[in-house]
Amino acid sequence: MRAIWMVLAAIATPALVSAQEKETDLTLMPSAPVAEQRLHETMLHGTTLSDPWHWLRDTSYPVVDDPDVLAYVKAENAWFEAAMKPHEGLVETLFQEMKGRIKEEDASVPQKDGDFVYWVEYEQGAEYKKWYRRPVAGGDAALILDEVVLAAGKEYFRLSDLAVSPDGRLMAYAVDDNGSERFEVRVRNLETGEMLPDVIPGTLSSLVWTAGSDALLYGLANENWRTDNVRLHRLGTPVTDDKLLYKEPDIGFGVGIGKTAADNYIVIATGDNETSEVYLLPADDPEATPLLVAPRKKGREYSVDERDGTLYILTNDDHPNFRVATASLAAPGEWTTLIAGSDHSYLTGLSVFRDYFVLESREDGLDQVDVRRYDAPRTPGRIAFPEATYVAGLGDNPEYHQDKVRIDYESMVTPDTVYDYDVASGTLEALKVQEIPSGYDASQYITERVSLPSRDGQTMIPASLVYKKGTPRDGSAPLHLYVYGSYGYRVAPGFSTTRLSLVDRGMIYAIAHVRGGDDLGREWYLAGKTDRRKNTFNDFIDVAKGLIAKGYTSAGKISIEGRSAGGQVMGAVYNAAPELWGAVLAGVPFVDVINTMIDEELPLTPGEWPEWGNPVTDKAAFDYMLSYSPYDNVTAQAYPPMLVSAGLNDPRVTYWEPAKWVARLRAARTNDAALLLRTNMGAGHAGKSGRWGALREDAEEYAFVLTQLGVEK
Repeated sequence: MRAIWMVLAAIATPALVSAQEKETDLTLMPSAPVAEQRLHETMLHGTTLSDPWHWLRDTSYPVVDDPDVLAYVKAENAWFEAAMKPHEGLVETLFQEMKGRIKEEDASVPQKDGDFVYWVEYEQGAEYKKWYRRPVAGGDAALILDEVVLAAGKEYFRLSDLAVSPDGRLMAYAVDDNGSERFEVRVRNLETGEMLPDVIPGTLSSLVWTAGSDALLYGLANENWRTDNVRLHRLGTPVTDDKLLYKEPDIGFGVGIGKTAADNYIVIATGDNETSEVYLLPADDPEATPLLVAPRKKGREYSVDERDGTLYILTNDDHPNFRVATASLAAPGEWTTLIAGSDHSYLTGLSVFRDYFVLESREDGLDQVDVRRYDAPRTPGRIAFPEATYVAGLGDNPEYHQDKVRIDYESMVTPDTVYDYDVASGTLEALKVQEIPSGYDASQYITERVSLPSRDGQTMIPASLVYKKGTPRDGSAPLHLYVYGSYGYRVAPGFSTTRLSLVDRGMIYAIAHVRGGDDLGREWYLAGKTDRRKNTFNDFIDVAKGLIAKGYTSAGKISIEGRSAGGQVMGAVYNAAPELWGAVLAGVPFVDVINTMIDEELPLTPGEWPEWGNPVTDKAAFDYMLSYSPYDNVTAQAYPPMLVSAGLNDPRVTYWEPAKWVARLRAARTNDAALLLRTNMGAGHAGKSGRWGALREDAEEYAFVLTQLGVEK
């Protein structure tokens, strides 16, 4: 299968419980867990950092077996369960609503890859997928991987990669059964069904076959949970004999692997959040000396593909919105501009095919897809989509030679649609539209994109909204506001069946496209990182105030949500503007910024320094981080209700960050609004795995929002 070359890169309805009844319920509960304070101090840049809850970090992590720590986390879970018990009926109602919008027996659109057509299916009631293929020449469908069987009896299961060998005979796949993101690779003979004896534990990478189908390239997670290497495993040989092909010397860089579109070269890409470096290996000779495309240069990012000896390079070297350049294999570092960078068009993707290439971009926040011929590369061949606002991009396109391009499309009111775009005729053919079994009428919903003023008086912050027709615009409607706002990642204004459970109850659902994401181009991202990070938090608050000013909602009627780095936004605005929020959902929140960013033994810390700054070596970065770090800025004030989630095995935002944060909030706040912590004891950063386990967590979170806001429909 074609690899991603731009490496580095889900009953009877009881009456809802009113806010007053909710408070009564909580007063009947035992006292919330209170973490014992054990003073721990760190001196940095002349400042003493006091951390009374440092002990909640188990010193044996990633194994968590400290009895005091486990007892505290379990007590928090018991408190969460007791607080939510009066709302079990609502949780079940929401879960059944959400489940009813998902087609249980479902299948992806089949796609040809070599001599076979591949697809996945869900069976009725199943949590996990089954993977199938059928010969193009004719024959029966064959089940090649059964996630249901692999996940049986496990609290958590995740398939990270599945790669079929170039000759179609073998399949390698990697699984994680505890959420720790350390994967075990196994290999199956697809002709006989037998499992090969080859087992590779501890991987954290894509799996790439060599051209001869006799060896795999992969990367191991090192002791600090980072991938800094590429190894070659020849089938039938001991893993201990695997050859190290590349080792990254910089602790801040991560390594990924992939293949070029024509499968001629294996790509080794290394980099951090602002700098990259790419090497090429012949797919038929992986032990050859790697070809360096261009040496790393701080602040320059680039990715590479190849066609007939010409390299196609997407890079930000002379424009923050990227340009497309070409080079020869003989002189890979000598780049010639093919498509110049533009202030108006932000280039987000480049995919090479035999007869054309596809350029993905964003203009004024709206996705664009251009199919361009090699003999006319500057002539747009833009695909026209049917709505004024939407999300669109390349879907599953595994082959180098394709007459049609697979496209994914959706909007906030239009369910996910899979198209084939015929390159010759320029027409779109709809292959599948997401089915909503319980029923859905798009005409009953309205989507808008509004621009709201920031406090600087110059910048306008976009927000995308969806709500049901008839929802009042007099400030009386409750509103749910979602954000991420980091790493140049855009929260696309796409479709969600889950959010309908809020919208159908009269809530407005909004996405804040704040600085720190790349919604309006690369500069939009850069304006929300390192020493401009507070723009992200301020933008979010300003979006909320702008929506209030326009009559969409009122202060105290807004529930807010963010996960991971978006959870950091929750922490910052929780401290800065608590009067605005009626409920807060903080998922695996990155809130203990200083303590995490000074600990280079944590999995992500060195690679994160370009994103946040290095507080150890840079006093200005330390002072700036300390001024906004949610954990360090908890104060004695009234805080609104909040539900925090964590994963005991999370290697990205470690469980102790949210645990410590909740403990500090409990000790400092001046009121007794609901403050709950839910820790998944057998999962990691993504929460529970499987369709229904994840959906029930969504139902719990939305039940919390609805009860805290007093929504009674």
